[in-house]
Amino acid sequence: MILQNFFSVDTIFFTILNYPMSYLEFFGTIFTGWSVYLAAKNKVITWPVGLVGIILYGFLFYQIHLYSDLLEQFYYFITTFWGWSLWLKPKNSSDTDADNLELKIGTLNKSQIIPWGIAVLVLTYILGLLMSNIHLLLPAYFPVAASFAYLDSFTTILSFVATIFLAQRKFENWHLWIIVDVIGIWLYYQKGVAFLSLLYLAFLINAFYGLSKWKKILHRYVQEI
Repeated sequence: MILQNFFSVDTIFFTILNYPMSYLEFFGTIFTGWSVYLAAKNKVITWPVGLVGIILYGFLFYQIHLYSDLLEQFYYFITTFWGWSLWLKPKNSSDTDADNLELKIGTLNKSQIIPWGIAVLVLTYILGLLMSNIHLLLPAYFPVAASFAYLDSFTTILSFVATIFLAQRKFENWHLWIIVDVIGIWLYYQKGVAFLSLLYLAFLINAFYGLSKWKKILHRYVQEI
């Protein structure tokens, strides 16, 4: 019963400035925020730390009817293990030096940008269409209509792509996270999860920090060549 209550968005951990903070929102935010900070620092431990936040947010998003975000957590759960393995030991590394085993930061080719952009738009439309009707298709599991179905789908798909770029240590992942964070600040505030909205403000600041940090690392790689 205690564990069941912990995973309920209605179980309040504490109240601050008349805002009821659930265990789910608080601890999901703490672990997710910690993970994002570690990603900006280019630390491999970002992946296992983020895994805890993913699980907690999965329960949270289901209960506040942000179904695209719920789907996002399942995706994150899978890609966490993929990204973790890539950062630790890239497939084609033949270097036996332990310091060089980790995947290095790189950039996208210009020819990749347009196809990725088209993919984001097409998948957003498909997911938005599905989520806007999911309460009709699966009423037993999703009894309430999805909130902000297309906007939520856009941030979800953009987050999918950003996660792929992050797993591959592509510098451009931070550009996508900045867009996701700006939308997330407004979206979660509208849904009444103010602490999560505040977290996305912190994510936005952290994304700019990650952008700057990774840019310096890239510059150092160039100097070493």
